[in-house]
Amino acid sequence: MSGKLVTVEQAAEELKLHPKTVLRHIREGRLSATKVGKAYRIDRGTLDAFGGIVRGHSSSAAHVRATCIVEVTDISADGAERMASLLNAAGATADARTAPLHLSTAFDPAGRNLKIVLIAHPSDAARLLELVDLQMRALK
Repeated sequence: MSGKLVTVEQAAEELKLHPKTVLRHIREGRLSATKVGKAYRIDRGTLDAFGGIVRGHSSSAAHVRATCIVEVTDISADGAERMASLLNAAGATADARTAPLHLSTAFDPAGRNLKIVLIAHPSDAARLLELVDLQMRALK
């Protein structure tokens, strides 16, 4: 615990969310907070981890990013949609200690090709590329 506590309103402003959304995350157990009287207070470190924010002095390894372009050929529109949904869901649960990842997918129905562009910390990229491999095996 870093010692500094923030209010739900401050957390909402930093995360660019509505305060009720932050409260819902607290009540559902996704974001830990301490109740002080009738209000919640959130530890700064916990909030940073939840939002994927890196603060303070970080090593140069924290600034490493990998760019991956994957082309999946001969995939149906339904298969491409499932792949994109899986990757987006998995990307939303990336490691909070690393910088946020960027994921983009594009499907060409005429050529039955799916392109996946991924920019992320190498550990997050490796995890998502493994999911692509597993999903492709499942689709065959």
